[in-house]
Amino acid sequence: MKRFYIEAALVNFSEKIRPILVRLLPIGMLRRAKKGMIDSSVSKLKTEKYAPFSRSSHPDGINLIGYIRGEIGLGQSCRLVAEGIWESGLDFTVYNYDLVSAIRFNDHSWDHKITDTAPYNINIIHINPYELPLAYLRIGRETWDKRYNVAFWLWELEKFPEQWKNALDLVDEIWTPSEFASASIKKATQKPVYTIPYAFRTPDKGTYARKDFGLPEDKFLVLCMYDCNSFIERKNPMAAIRAFKKAFPADAQDAGLVIKINNPQEKDFKKIRSELAGYRNVHYIDSILDKTKTNALIACVDAYVTLHRSEGFGLVPAEAMALGTPVIATNWSSNTEFMDENTACMVDFEFITIEKDQGPYAAGNRWADANVSQAADYMRKLYEDDEYRSKLIENAKNSISATLAPKRIASLIQARVDEIYSAN
Repeated sequence: MKRFYIEAALVNFSEKIRPILVRLLPIGMLRRAKKGMIDSSVSKLKTEKYAPFSRSSHPDGINLIGYIRGEIGLGQSCRLVAEGIWESGLDFTVYNYDLVSAIRFNDHSWDHKITDTAPYNINIIHINPYELPLAYLRIGRETWDKRYNVAFWLWELEKFPEQWKNALDLVDEIWTPSEFASASIKKATQKPVYTIPYAFRTPDKGTYARKDFGLPEDKFLVLCMYDCNSFIERKNPMAAIRAFKKAFPADAQDAGLVIKINNPQEKDFKKIRSELAGYRNVHYIDSILDKTKTNALIACVDAYVTLHRSEGFGLVPAEAMALGTPVIATNWSSNTEFMDENTACMVDFEFITIEKDQGPYAAGNRWADANVSQAADYMRKLYEDDEYRSKLIENAKNSISATLAPKRIASLIQARVDEIYSAN
């Protein structure tokens, strides 16, 4: 037990000096160090099980633990979970969790709920299963003790990674935002797994317009987005680029491609520029944008395209639909739960086998390979057929506002919390 707390103290010390480490050391070195801490922490968990749930040990309510300030998809996911809890009226607080990384933690929209304490008797822990053992060390077992611990996880493939199953020992049940993700995790555990989608409001886009991004006013613009800190193989932006090339010639005067890249790497730029050699109607945005400005970028283009190989939910396409931007998307995985042929341009695909490990996406699993030619046809249709485009926009807005309505999601959260309390 003493060694466990020494390890926890060392982890916490490393986090206190994180700003210095990020400035002094290459991010690759920090990632390797983080992986070492995670791997080391896993072996310690077997003998450090938290005390079982005791409702009377703490007041009723929820401690949301996660990357609430993170300017990444995982951070936005955590903020949307907070939105659902807020709408439910349940008492809750937020513990802001971050780690040594290149991620920016500058979203302060939920600062009014952050206390970095855990006063209530239910934890909703929005930390990836891969990092959860380290979080257990860093935050401290006492935060888990006598509470009902719920993990909120996303996953993009049909099989849950074998190496992540240790994280299942740290929670009592799992929530996910999609039936696709839930089905995968259910295969890996006998613990309860529930689907609690995101509580979605129309994203704030401020008063920004195309001129604020240096984009032309008189062109049909197609947007694709990806983050170099994520796994490009899954997001598959090159397929979106190739679809644009099939849809519009290099010298097109009335159409353009907008490529938004977060955390750009020179090797990625080189690959993209090579693919788009001869195209002058391409607009690159590689600066960091806050959430409102990102929403505005999505809203001011004419189409958003994602030919992903798999999605754990599909936040950006959902945001685009809510903002009135038509979406062209692969017709597979979690995004199909909030879009169909009446609300988006659904692109056919073939399953392909992952030939070599891509981060957590292990070789031997399957994912989708979208039909680039069909995606190009959809781009042309949106460009040429105003009536089709307008109907798609109307249907998409109506669908998102109904399917992901905050009151509906809040009722799901309240119902499950009531069941937890009634069973204990």
